[in-house]
Amino acid sequence: MVGWAALSPTSRRDCYAGVVEHSVYVRSDARGRGVGRMLVDALIRSADDAGLWTIQTSIFRENAASLALHEKLGFRVVGRRERIAQLDGVWRDTILLERRA
Repeated sequence: MVGWAALSPTSRRDCYAGVVEHSVYVRSDARGRGVGRMLVDALIRSADDAGLWTIQTSIFRENAASLALHEKLGFRVVGRRERIAQLDGVWRDTILLERRA
């Protein structure tokens, strides 16, 4: 397996039934070969087919490749969350993006 992707509801409230968050992971030795694009494309098609109206995601600020890919695929930056995650003991900022159907 070189990667995986998932859609998860952002809320249990009915008014947010069409809003999901996505997660994508590509194994480090498979990056830069189009796997991420294939996975995000599949998520978008799946969400559109299911009638979902918003896909959102948070990406580490320094992950320029993922940010660029998402913007190419129709996601837009809606904000930055400061010191929201810790990775290896270091506080990290994330960029919040969304794609509207």
